[in-house]
Amino acid sequence: MDVHNTFLHGDLTEEVYMKPPPGYFTNDEKKSLSDNSLFFFDKGGVRINILIYVDDMIVTSNSNEALTIFKGYLATCLKMKDLGPLKYLLGIEVSRSSQGFYLNQRKYALEIVADTGLLGCKPNAFPLEQNHNLALSKTPLLPAPEPYRRLLGRLIYLVATRPDLAYCVHFLAQFMKSPREAHWEAALRV
Repeated sequence: MDVHNTFLHGDLTEEVYMKPPPGYFTNDEKKSLSDNSLFFFDKGGVRINILIYVDDMIVTSNSNEALTIFKGYLATCLKMKDLGPLKYLLGIEVSRSSQGFYLNQRKYALEIVADTGLLGCKPNAFPLEQNHNLALSKTPLLPAPEPYRRLLGRLIYLVATRPDLAYCVHFLAQFMKSPREAHWEAALRV
């Protein structure tokens, strides 16, 4: 679901609490302890999960009837649009099959490759050369480190669905302060 974000451009006339207001206490725990943006309702065998990111919301339930009622309730409280079954969230594509869910960032990865000008290049069999000695590199410092930092930041986000790249991306991230030409070439290889 998408909440229309007019509140981002409006003036607030009411008091907003960043913490529960004084005197408000509840023994009913509805928030996940591991993720502050995940909320759930569990009563009488019905479970509703809500994951919120700014003005986007994923709502799931084990009951279609409860889900319909809850979405209807939300629509009375806020101006929102039901986008149907989840397809994309934060640049991650969500596909369903009989075996479960599949997450990928194919479009995002292609954007990275295109932005670096490597769209027509052949892929490498492995992302980082063995015995690379990048920590000892004496190649010239990059005159402008920003493209390296941008590329590494984007690769760090790509690791969410490509854990096989985690080691080399995080290894290269240690050179963000003063990247050298060898580090740039290694990042392009990834």
